[in-house]
Amino acid sequence: MSRGIATIQRIDRGIAMGVALAASCALAIAVGASFWQVLGRFVFQAPSVWSEALTRLALVWMVLLGCSVALRRGAFVAIDLAKLLTSGRVRRSIELVTLLSCLTLFATLFWFGWEVASRVRFQQMAGLNISMSWGYAALPVGAVFAMLGSIVHFIQAGKGEPS
Repeated sequence: MSRGIATIQRIDRGIAMGVALAASCALAIAVGASFWQVLGRFVFQAPSVWSEALTRLALVWMVLLGCSVALRRGAFVAIDLAKLLTSGRVRRSIELVTLLSCLTLFATLFWFGWEVASRVRFQQMAGLNISMSWGYAALPVGAVFAMLGSIVHFIQAGKGEPS
């Protein structure tokens, strides 16, 4: 039994590392594209047509993937006062309500994100000439990883493990 749990934890750590790496790469892409936009516009006097769209796309992906990392570590603002003043079952109940609220929010984000990404699949993103779905796909993908991060944080909090 403990071997199976260790395997699940190893897979979870791998997923978390991959999501954090992807969010970091998205940030690096946004910084590079923004730098190119400024360089092209003010140094070469020839603004790029693609860099602003790429920056926007990368930032959206970074935020939605980074949300999962923050949730997993418990880095979002929480109901700290209620958690500090309670213990035991009451505290765990507050954590459960928080988890269920997060799961409801992210399930809604997944549903509407999937719908929008499906609807815009034939539209082209200006400047990049790729489907708009690539931008909107960040919503359902980020929502899935955010749900996973919320669940992992809830389990770790129940075991008393650090986030």
